[in-house]
Amino acid sequence: MESTVTSRSRTPVSRRKFLSTTLLSAALAPALVSAQQNQLPPYEARDWSGNTPLHYPDPDIHALDPRFRRYVLFNTPIRRHYIGTLWAEGPAWNGSGRFLVWSDIPNNRQLRWIEEDGHVTEFRNPSGHSNGNTFDYEGRQLSCEHGGRRVVRYEHSGTVTVIADSYDGNRLNSPNDVIVHPDRSIWFTDPPYGIRGNYEGYRADSEVPTSVYRVDGNTGDITRLTDDIDGPNGLCFSPDYERLYVADTGTGREIKRWDINGVSLQNGRTHAILTDPGNNGAPSAADGMRCDVDGNIWTGAVPGVQVIAPDGNLIGIIRLPERCANVCFGGTRRNRLFMTASQSLYSVYVGVQGAGIA
Repeated sequence: MESTVTSRSRTPVSRRKFLSTTLLSAALAPALVSAQQNQLPPYEARDWSGNTPLHYPDPDIHALDPRFRRYVLFNTPIRRHYIGTLWAEGPAWNGSGRFLVWSDIPNNRQLRWIEEDGHVTEFRNPSGHSNGNTFDYEGRQLSCEHGGRRVVRYEHSGTVTVIADSYDGNRLNSPNDVIVHPDRSIWFTDPPYGIRGNYEGYRADSEVPTSVYRVDGNTGDITRLTDDIDGPNGLCFSPDYERLYVADTGTGREIKRWDINGVSLQNGRTHAILTDPGNNGAPSAADGMRCDVDGNIWTGAVPGVQVIAPDGNLIGIIRLPERCANVCFGGTRRNRLFMTASQSLYSVYVGVQGAGIA
């Protein structure tokens, strides 16, 4: 028989109902406060070593809109898995291997976090000063190299295939981030960030406009989708693959959106302009991003990760102590958000699954 508890009014209440009501109220309390104020409370430093228990719900997950509440899990913390990179980027989840790979651009290496025991190993060194990574539908890793100014694919045999390194006879700038379409085409951004100095690549002159490209999965032909963007950075598809979102970290400082029409883009427009609710609405900018199955965009942006609803409004914040460059969904159920942030790798379970495959 289910046990009961008695409230102060001495009315018997089932233990199950009491606990569920209490937990729900506790979980939603900070979300309701943040939503009403539409700003973040002052940041409080915490112990990220994992040795100090955290009082749930995690105080650094904030709902700025009631729509975000469903994605906040009451009893899960943001966890730091690794510290030691100079600039962490490009997380990509390998489902069959149950590991996460990410880039440490200045150190010219890739790291791997293994889900089974949380162990971190050096995966590739050198890595071509790789930035963004993903896995295709055959489980092969794709990487954007600043150093080689190219997009490459690591075959199961261990060989490397060059997917793209030039357009119309001119070298690419420094491919930044990459995604794959169900038709097996490869889409990537090409800003100049990796050739502006010798820290994340090699200083060089730009030979082509900053652009977004598509490589046909069958023929290997490369198509410039658009150069109507100053600083193309992270990119992702909507869950139905009818829209493309691209972060502009150039003069635009916005997330841009296009409709996908076969192998071309149409109706380019601003989807969202980001601000920092933790700093009186100061300008922010999106970096790497991924969509969830509900169409929300999760993107690295000050003060951590910003979550943008399909209508372009900011609905939630995951605050981190470091600048977050990129994110991806992973884990067995694809409901674990991994975040590469400056010197560290973080993750948190969320109440939604990631769209796509990596």
